[in-house]
Amino acid sequence: MSFAVIQMVSQDDVLANLAEARRLLTDAAEQGARLAVLPENFAAMGRRDLAVLGRAEALGEGPILPWLEQTAKTLGLWIVAGTLPLPPDGQPNAKPNACSLLIDDQGQRVARYDKLHLFDVDVSDSHGRYRESDDYAFGAKVVVADTPVGKLGLTVCYDLRFPELYSNLREAGAELISIPAAFTAVTGQAHWQVLTRARAIETQCYVLACGQGGTHPGGRQTFGHSALIDPWGRVLTELPGGPGVLLGQRDAAEQAAIRQRMPVAQHRRFFAAAEPRLPAMEKV
Repeated sequence: MSFAVIQMVSQDDVLANLAEARRLLTDAAEQGARLAVLPENFAAMGRRDLAVLGRAEALGEGPILPWLEQTAKTLGLWIVAGTLPLPPDGQPNAKPNACSLLIDDQGQRVARYDKLHLFDVDVSDSHGRYRESDDYAFGAKVVVADTPVGKLGLTVCYDLRFPELYSNLREAGAELISIPAAFTAVTGQAHWQVLTRARAIETQCYVLACGQGGTHPGGRQTFGHSALIDPWGRVLTELPGGPGVLLGQRDAAEQAAIRQRMPVAQHRRFFAAAEPRLPAMEKV
């Protein structure tokens, strides 16, 4: 079964972004992908009215959720919807989460992952100060879901720096892990490939590392370099910058052999499950 990652250079025009995402997803589906991952902030990048956008979506008045349902159904494609601002279910007036939805090929929502780690850091670029918690609420669950290409663990961008999350995804049965992202050019140059390969090696999972790659409103620069990485840590394919589609396949037999030859999951001596602050686990 083939899977794809979609690299974009999203702007602040939601409808234009959705049109571009549809074009790229169509390309992925025509090449045989059964599942495709969109990047973080695929529908809106650089907007300051995230709470307004999220509330509209929660009330059924926004364009993004209907678009996801229609696109997945029309293309017969499972979609990891990068992130969009979305309040907790049933709470349209609450602060939104940076939400990554898994939509099946019938347009139905299979799983929801709300970003656990928010990017509250200072970076030596033109933007300088990033405070995601000003706009978003913290997530509270670790999510693994069944898909046509295997058991998928859902993560987002800054999560990448917290290996205990990925260990728990492996413990929950993950065989692939999606990482929609919008890494800054500065932090991406320093750490993106090191971290994505490390997470693949540690978990012995396929990593679907899906980035924004270009210039966005306000002059923000994202790193791109979306990649598909196998359970041995090999970069199978990579896209430095600009919009595009990367396609790959999971070799389940090879993955099983890697895990058998080097059974790191059985050799672990430290378990994050002992940590009292561990988020709840959700298997779908």
